Amino acid sequence: MFSNTEKTYGFTPVPSDPTTLFETINLPSLPTPSPTPVSTTPPPTTRLAQRIQQYAKSHLPEPTYNHSLRVYHYGLAIKRYAFPDWSFSDETYFLACLLHDIGTTERNLRATKMSFEFFGGYIALDVLQNDSDANDERGGAVAPREQAESVAEAVIRHQDLRDVGSITAVGQLVQLATIFDNVGNHAQLVHEDTVKDVIEHYPRLKWSSCFASTVDEEVSLKPWAHTTVLGDFKGHILGNPFNRYE
Repeated sequence: MFSNTEKTYGFTPVPSDPTTLFETINLPSLPTPSPTPVSTTPPPTTRLAQRIQQYAKSHLPEPTYNHSLRVYHYGLAIKRYAFPDWSFSDETYFLACLLHDIGTTERNLRATKMSFEFFGGYIALDVLQNDSDANDERGGAVAPREQAESVAEAVIRHQDLRDVGSITAVGQLVQLATIFDNVGNHAQLVHEDTVKDVIEHYPRLKWSSCFASTVDEEVSLKPWAHTTVLGDFKGHILGNPFNRYE
């Protein structure tokens, strides 16, 4: 039995392997997904969500920021279609989406010897629990510890693709949506009209070549980086069928 906060913040364990996960819901028996317009999955308007959105917008390059918002909308479309029982809040997922690539900025990539997603998790944990504008009337938006830890775990593990073990529900959704946007996997979970609407609102801006360059840069700087366990990840990124929208 899991506590209410664990459910709200997405700590429910689910299979790491998407194939196993899809078997738990008998995915082939589900009807095809319906279109999920961006208008039906609006960003949360809490003070915390607004603060982190402004933080992400001011720290991330525009292609990465747009990718983060596409991941949010794709993820909620996937959740509504295939995993409606996952009970974590849209806010927690939104925070994880906005911060999942914070470690890829030029500054952060060179600020540490750590793999970008691991360093990004530490940044997320810090920024969520510390509001530099706490004395401002717009400030004071600090995440509860368990929520911050859920987001940090999802950021750290968003490239930890495994065929054994478990992952948090919010972490799995981040994985499914990032892989969908980055390489086009799991296309059976998202209606093509959803893709078109999301990209219309948040253009890809040559995202594939941008992210492929980031992969190159990290591996050049850190040949031990976790990204290397993904094999020819750059090739899969550049072969993304969504490149036709760029």
